[in-house]
Amino acid sequence: MTEATTQTRYITCVLCEASCGLEVTVDGEEVRGIRGHDADPLSRGHICPKAIALQDLHTDPDRLRTPVRRVGAPGADATWEPIAWEEAFDLVAERIVAIQAEHGNDAVAAYLGNPNVHSVGALTHGVNLVRTIKSRNTFSATSVDQLPHQLMAWALYGHQFLLPIPDIDRTDLLVLFGTNPMASNGSIMTVPDFPGRRRDLQARGGRLVVVDPRRTETAKVADDYLPIRPGSDAYVLLAMVRTILAEDLARPADYVDGIDAVREVVGPFTAERAAEASGIPADRITDLARAIAAAPSAALHARMGASTQAYGSVAQWAAQAINILTGNLDRPGGTMFTSPAIDMVGKKLIGGGHLGSWSTRVRGLPEFGSELPVSVLAEEITTPGDGQIRGLVCIAGNPVSSTPAGSALGDALAGLEFMVAIDFYVTESTRYADVILPPTGPLERDHYDLIFHTLAVRNTARWSPALFEKPEEARHDWEIARELALRIIALRAAAEAGSGIKGAATRVLQTVKDLPHVVEAQARFRTTPKQQVDLLLRTSGHRLSVGKLAATPGGVDLGPLEPRLPDRLATRDQRINLATPLVLDALPALLAAEPVARADELLLIGRRSQRDNNSWLHNLPRLTRGKARHQLLIHPDDAVCRGLTDGDRVTVASRVAQVEVECAVTDDMMPGVVSLPHGYGHDRPGVRLSEATQLPGVSINDLTDPERIESIGANAVLNGIPVLVSSIPGE
Repeated sequence: MTEATTQTRYITCVLCEASCGLEVTVDGEEVRGIRGHDADPLSRGHICPKAIALQDLHTDPDRLRTPVRRVGAPGADATWEPIAWEEAFDLVAERIVAIQAEHGNDAVAAYLGNPNVHSVGALTHGVNLVRTIKSRNTFSATSVDQLPHQLMAWALYGHQFLLPIPDIDRTDLLVLFGTNPMASNGSIMTVPDFPGRRRDLQARGGRLVVVDPRRTETAKVADDYLPIRPGSDAYVLLAMVRTILAEDLARPADYVDGIDAVREVVGPFTAERAAEASGIPADRITDLARAIAAAPSAALHARMGASTQAYGSVAQWAAQAINILTGNLDRPGGTMFTSPAIDMVGKKLIGGGHLGSWSTRVRGLPEFGSELPVSVLAEEITTPGDGQIRGLVCIAGNPVSSTPAGSALGDALAGLEFMVAIDFYVTESTRYADVILPPTGPLERDHYDLIFHTLAVRNTARWSPALFEKPEEARHDWEIARELALRIIALRAAAEAGSGIKGAATRVLQTVKDLPHVVEAQARFRTTPKQQVDLLLRTSGHRLSVGKLAATPGGVDLGPLEPRLPDRLATRDQRINLATPLVLDALPALLAAEPVARADELLLIGRRSQRDNNSWLHNLPRLTRGKARHQLLIHPDDAVCRGLTDGDRVTVASRVAQVEVECAVTDDMMPGVVSLPHGYGHDRPGVRLSEATQLPGVSINDLTDPERIESIGANAVLNGIPVLVSSIPGE
């Protein structure tokens, strides 16, 4: 490598919500170094190990580059043969249209995984592909994650993506429930360099308080840590609401209604009742409520740990209520709405949300925002009758690893008539696909963060050009979506026109290209993501463009979050009704709820590591070296009474399954609580991940229960699962 052949380029890391700016040294087609970009106004030079591993993902020999078709039944004996792109597009489109023609549009489902929001092409074109399929059976990772956040944003503020973000750079008190930004870099709060921002908070005399069943990496650097029994967040947060109202500490804005009704319904949720449920002393609960009310500014943020439990929506409502009542909503240092250069909400580029417009066929669970809860996916495949799912389009997702009772879902996927995956790995889920269409990797595509600029702790805008040209034989995700959608529309248009045209979808598309349906679709899919982003930037009011951002490494700084209420509200009257019936009607059941675990049971929670990215970076040796992270974490007292020592193999049994895994004894766990990560357990027949399949461990979602759902929006319950833990005889 010589200085003359090297270049320094600036891109965005797309592996987590932090969206850090990177400075990359390249030599031809090789990455020579990756570091944080110091001049980036959002990430400020921060970097984590995942970003450095982008180069390994780019060169991973297990990553698919061109389409493959499965030969044989799913499993270890299946083989994958190459198939040309045009043939693959035709095959997939024809099978989707044929299944829907015979059984109805809902017979083909779609599942969208988390990486979709990290790809501008998936957002501009992949979502339109799903709309083209026209199925009510649409699922995504939302319902195993942040659905209660979006549900409460819709109920309180009028739009599912009006999500208030903690103004961490100016707050005096940051209170975190069930979130670990030292590992995750923030979630529903794009906060790169959380370690640096935490130091800044404490340097200016501010405080960080963490409430979590595990002494997480974030709890270890907090000023105060409160262990909480899993599933009890709603009791604690409601008791804090009660304290604020009962002690006349509320200072809400004049556009907030329903306070008297809230005061009445939270009356029974005393700090003593919350202490009984949570294990947090009553005086600590009331003291925390008073501290938030008294602080010059404060921001309470409840995240995934608070959402993925039986009363997750109530917990999220109560978290919002605390910020609203104490006057910290829409206040510098409190929680604020962002002003992104591309305003997805204001421009109505994303739906505001609706609840219960239709329901699942088997259990009658409600849709939210045109998506059904993924906990029902397996039963909707295996239960015969009208509307039974017979085909699946899986886009950048691994539901066998990331959704409840994953192994049972895998069995259901094996029974589908047809499945296509847009993915570049053969995973626990895509091994069931008939065809896999691999998109380009992160270093081969342009990027703009349509979602995470909307959730960031500072207003910035950054265009990230592809680091490398895509190979001639490769296709971007948006190109795959476009080609499939156009063929599906053409086949339907030909059938509706009664043309009698038959043959490959490619030929049909050329024959019916002048039909109105096809002309409209071609116009909708014609523009590239780059063209769409450029148009949106030019009409944003900031006098920006892709060209201007590309000429500014790291992007532009649009300033700190600013007060925007009540004008930013999307409710009909631009007011906040705190007494939303969705929540108030759910409170009697919460008050009457009994403990979920017997005396001999422990409560299971999940966790993540900074080096993990859900289920799909374990094939990169750079990220799996060092101390193992797959074990069941258990408190010393719980280990002793079960005759366990550190490193023992144990059985962990829930209502739906039993697994074996090593345990790690640690007082980081609250007594009565154990923890497993999700995303491990790759050693299943047919998975083609040469490194990941060698890792020990299991997925927590082999133990989570699809029957356990959140009380309002039917989000999956992934925390607080009752389990039995025991030693393995003879071990």
